[in-house]
Amino acid sequence: MLLNWRQFLRDSAPCREVLSALPRRRWLTAAHSPLSHPRRTALTFPGSPWLYLVAGMLLLGSGRLSAQDCLGCHSIEGLNSERPALTIAPEDFENSIHAALGCSICHTDVVEFPHGTVEQPSCAACHSEQVSEYESSVHGRAKANGDGDVPNCQGCHGPIHALQSVSNANSPVYHLNLPATCGKCHGNAELARKHGIPITNAYQLYMDSIHGRAVARSGLLVAANCSSCHGSHEIRPRNDLDSKVNRKNIAATCGACHAGILASYFPSVHGRAMQAGNLKAPVCADCHTAHQITRVDSESWQLELIQECGTCHEESIRTYRDTLHGQVTALGFTRVARCADCHGSHEILATADPQSSVSPANRVRTCQQCHPQATASFAQFSPHADPKNRERNPGLYYTARFMNALMVVVFGFFGLHTILWLVRSLLARSRPGKPPEEEVWIQPPKEDR
Repeated sequence: MLLNWRQFLRDSAPCREVLSALPRRRWLTAAHSPLSHPRRTALTFPGSPWLYLVAGMLLLGSGRLSAQDCLGCHSIEGLNSERPALTIAPEDFENSIHAALGCSICHTDVVEFPHGTVEQPSCAACHSEQVSEYESSVHGRAKANGDGDVPNCQGCHGPIHALQSVSNANSPVYHLNLPATCGKCHGNAELARKHGIPITNAYQLYMDSIHGRAVARSGLLVAANCSSCHGSHEIRPRNDLDSKVNRKNIAATCGACHAGILASYFPSVHGRAMQAGNLKAPVCADCHTAHQITRVDSESWQLELIQECGTCHEESIRTYRDTLHGQVTALGFTRVARCADCHGSHEILATADPQSSVSPANRVRTCQQCHPQATASFAQFSPHADPKNRERNPGLYYTARFMNALMVVVFGFFGLHTILWLVRSLLARSRPGKPPEEEVWIQPPKEDR
């Protein structure tokens, strides 16, 4: 193939660098880009052939080729049938975030063409911090152990020669597109079971959650997506103390968006316990779950939350179920007091705390939220009275004992009476001879009355 050296030198980046350093009039227009076709580019070079000779010598010495040089071959369809990725659409590369860098910034071993086998370039040459985070992540460790299913850089960011900025709406890692990108693996139940991932349908659960709907249906860039909670390159398993979804870090992770709630949670009895190192203290995911977070005003969630509180507060949920409030909620109604209505939600404080909504000083005000006419006497009602606890509720304890004894006596007496009556009836029917005549009352004639 004959090479048009004048054309080649004009389109080569090192040549343009040399030309730009030489005294000349302003000959390079702003419309020119390294990938612009010569017929669509307005260039006016100085006419001295010596200038081209110098530029060409420097070009060959520098070993740098322009993207246009590379695309001369790599834009050919079917360039390599075994490796179709070697064919690069010029418009894709020109619109990629790496277009301004050219090819040689990554393929440093290519200094001439045609060239031989090219080494796989490393993203760490420019993105060392991100690659370091990836290598220590759950994905990077699995990759190092030979797991071929684990995504690498291109697995998330897309084809390297068409790579888009994370802020580009066409990028696979754009905020609104990221769930679908992660869902390629984390929405595949078979793949999840193969690798022991406990949640086999994380993508489907997320898309039906309040966050997923905000992203997919409303297009809200402020709604949490996968990386908001798990991180991007530094994703770690949840049992890793440095993981963003480790129990001790969940509150801070959610608080990155829900700052007001975080400020209420940390001073609460639950937040203080977590800060003190009690990993059994409830965090956001215990009440709201992780991937299937729903609206807090949905009745189903409000009813489920009562049972969720009961997983830790077993005695409280048992005594609550004995009250009118508890029995009504057990029937599926929510227009009665539930745990959060009295104790608060994120700002729960101990009863002895003066700021607590159920402290003696605040109890009347709390009851008045549902019972506007409530008085101090009304507020003495114990929503967790326990008839089995003699020390805490002695009056109720002995009353319950008396009522239980009374029921035993009453039912025992009448039960015995019924049994004896039944025995008598059976004996009377079993005697031989004419059965006892039944008394029949005949109404006398009207005139005899």
